[in-house]
Amino acid sequence: MATRGWGGSVALAIGVAAGSAAAQLGLGYGLGILAWTSATDTTGVDTWLASLAWTTWIAATSTVLGAVTADRLSSARTASAPVGRRSTVDDAARSGMIATTAWRLAIALTAALGGLITVPLVAVPARAAHRPDTFSPQTIAGGYAIVGVVVGLLVALAVLSSRAVAANVVSTTAWLWALAVVSALYGAGRHGQTSAQLAVWRFGGKYFMQKIFSLPGAAQMMGAALVIGVLAALPAGRRGDNRVGVAISGATGPLMVAAAYFLAAPKLVGVRADEQLSAYLIAPYAVIAGLAGSVLLSGLIAHREQRRAAEAGVTLPLQPGPPSMGDPVDEGYSQLGDYPIEGVPALVAAPTAELPVAGRSPAWSGETDEVTAQTAGTVTEARPARGKGRR
Repeated sequence: MATRGWGGSVALAIGVAAGSAAAQLGLGYGLGILAWTSATDTTGVDTWLASLAWTTWIAATSTVLGAVTADRLSSARTASAPVGRRSTVDDAARSGMIATTAWRLAIALTAALGGLITVPLVAVPARAAHRPDTFSPQTIAGGYAIVGVVVGLLVALAVLSSRAVAANVVSTTAWLWALAVVSALYGAGRHGQTSAQLAVWRFGGKYFMQKIFSLPGAAQMMGAALVIGVLAALPAGRRGDNRVGVAISGATGPLMVAAAYFLAAPKLVGVRADEQLSAYLIAPYAVIAGLAGSVLLSGLIAHREQRRAAEAGVTLPLQPGPPSMGDPVDEGYSQLGDYPIEGVPALVAAPTAELPVAGRSPAWSGETDEVTAQTAGTVTEARPARGKGRR
């Protein structure tokens, strides 16, 4: 059962990663989001850099999606090494940890193998591009695909350790594709251009600050990262998952976007001062915004748990028991009468039933009444004898 689970999981990771890469690239080519043009003007440079960023991001997300899907739909991840009679608890825990690490590494590596299908799907169309800064554009495009797979492999190891991180990557991927599709359709209908920037909506040049930062674009990137960081981490926080994973989950999706932008143009060479340059500069701040959202949610959940624990501690019923040295004494009663000392007879009669004392058990009240009755009877019988003696 475990062997069949491992084999099926490996095949599933490869298939999902390859299928995800093919589907995303097909959507990008169909909408004109990815275009390997040979134009050398400003528009051609923008399209080239945007395509490299999309290539890196698609390769990374395909690898992560393959690993996540195989991990969630597999039964082999729960299998562990058998524990013998002589095995200790530490040995079982150690073997389980080794099995879990091996499982995550195997799934991530196999998903990376499936994500490598991005290389030929990008390199072959990129042969049509003739760039003055390189003699082989297909090699450059294929190299970016390989780098994206490596990034996805590293992120997949973290994703398999935390469901909150996986939810953030999946949610960010869905949001960016929805934004890209709407942006491409809007551009084709209004301007005749179908190119779409990664994680950015083109608002126009009249909203820029110092001709560098697009204020609406910055608000859109950082706001989306913040909202997704909160919403994606909310289910995991309610389930009580690892607090560290929930706290850092908001930075995962924006970090992949920032990595794609940084790798596409590390020195910002050829980046035009418009929404594209603004996206390059705002992407690191989007990582901080996403991290702030998940950390804020984690802090709120921790505060709520502490408040509930405090309320539960206050409302817990007190267990009845004998009074201690520091317990208060009701007014009108002496300490010897209310709380007798062991070995010393009661000198003061217990209060009557009309004046109950808080904390006194029924058994003690009965014993006090019996002792009082016996004492009263003895005194009553002794009085006639004293009178006869005097006569």
